[in-house]
Amino acid sequence: MAVSAEFRAHVGDLFQGLGPIDIKLMFGGAGVYFKDQIFALIADERIYLKVSDETRPAFEREGSKPLAFEMNGREAVMTSYVEVPPRLLDDADELTKWARHAYEAAIKGRAKKKPAREQAMPRDLPLVARRRSKKK
Repeated sequence: MAVSAEFRAHVGDLFQGLGPIDIKLMFGGAGVYFKDQIFALIADERIYLKVSDETRPAFEREGSKPLAFEMNGREAVMTSYVEVPPRLLDDADELTKWARHAYEAAIKGRAKKKPAREQAMPRDLPLVARRRSKKK
């Protein structure tokens, strides 16, 4: 899933209509952030946008596929990120619209998730405070 510096710069140019973005390397690929929210991934010199139930049909009409990669010798598919239709790479204005929808999908997805601490802590278990023994 390598991503070259040249391709990262190209992605920055493609998304300039959205506003200032950050591209951070991760897991052999890169994450694309707008206002500290990841909305796209880059893998193998391809761009994948965050999708929602509302935006997924547009990607399907274009024949775009979700991000697939090998993990522990098996193929894994990340269905929440779908490849940018190739025609958008030549149409910055249209790509910016799709990127805005991806950003909105990411924001909505974040709002639906519970904080990690709430997910890990069952609500039906009583909290017990432990006292530390004092050494004399």
